[in-house]
Amino acid sequence: MARILILNGPNLNLLGTREPEIYGHESLEDIEIKCGNHGKAIGTDIDFRQSNSEGELVDWIQAAAGSTDGIIINPAAYTHTSIAILDALKQVDCPIIELHLSNIFSRETFRHHSYISPIANGVICGFGAHGYLLALDAISRLVSDKKEF
Repeated sequence: MARILILNGPNLNLLGTREPEIYGHESLEDIEIKCGNHGKAIGTDIDFRQSNSEGELVDWIQAAAGSTDGIIINPAAYTHTSIAILDALKQVDCPIIELHLSNIFSRETFRHHSYISPIANGVICGFGAHGYLLALDAISRLVSDKKEF
């Protein structure tokens, strides 16, 4: 069974109440439950985490090296600012999917730049909470393809 780490950055703990017109009405807990159910359906083991702390996210990424088959990361605001998260992800030898609830390219111009995109296998944005399920399907395929070689 593939082990997938799903990391969520700052303010995502406020989903459902924070700017629902942009991020939707589902809470992060709702999304975690959906990911767990979908993970079981596609044969993956999900480790779902959220932190407002850049350092904690870096620690989790470093700890994942060698113990996870893939990482899905919604870095939130750290997308546009964190070289530390980028550097940590560069050290992990597994597929990485960058995920955003909103379409970051249809928002303010400062959100158009991502430090994570250059090292991610793919980026999913603009599909709301459903993007997490799309990311799980994509990373499951990437992990499966990697194991065949």
